[in-house]
Amino acid sequence: MIDPITAIGAATAAFNGIKSAISTGKDIQSMTSQLGSWAKAISDLDFAHKKAENPPWYKSLGTDVQKNAMEVWIQKKKAQDMREELRSYISLYYGPSSWDEIVAIEAQMRKEQKEAVYAAQERKEAIIAWVVGLFAAMIAIAILGAGIWLIGKGQGRW
Repeated sequence: MIDPITAIGAATAAFNGIKSAISTGKDIQSMTSQLGSWAKAISDLDFAHKKAENPPWYKSLGTDVQKNAMEVWIQKKKAQDMREELRSYISLYYGPSSWDEIVAIEAQMRKEQKEAVYAAQERKEAIIAWVVGLFAAMIAIAILGAGIWLIGKGQGRW
């Protein structure tokens, strides 16, 4: 799963770069790389939040799901604060229509991330779930078979 700490760190770095570029008077079109990085990090954080709300069954066996969900929620709140501050900066310096451009860039990044990274992550988690499930089923069948064999041996049938 995508680490929420790493995602918020990347978002913060990109956010600080955008703020710096705005304060020096750069054109919004010259910040597309930083905006793309910020949008990608926010998209990663949203994906991590979605996964924390509904983790795969095998991950809930040995981990503290509530702690992870709380951590992701806190990072998501930080991202919302960044989004609001960025929206006010962009709207103040470039006008409200520029924020619509940012939202469009973010939507495009989210779409690309979903198609490339998140789909692969979900396939990987599905494969792991099947492998762990089949392994658990084989162990259960082996234990059942051993139990039947021991009962039969105890009764003198084997």
